[in-house]
Amino acid sequence: MQRLREIALAGTELARATAATIRVNLLKIGASVVRNTRRIPILFASHHPQRETFLVAARILAT
Repeated sequence: MQRLREIALAGTELARATAATIRVNLLKIGASVVRNTRRIPILFASHHPQRETFLVAARILAT
């Protein structure tokens, strides 16, 4: 969690959050996983309050 906070959450509102807060706000969210032959899209709820933060962190971790 500390590395996630240092690398992916720097500059976001969760940059100084505790591990429990990160777990509840970013990791324990509902999603639908659709399996395809080439890709595995993950469909999140459009109204999730931490949506933008999750997308920023995912993009940083993907590089």
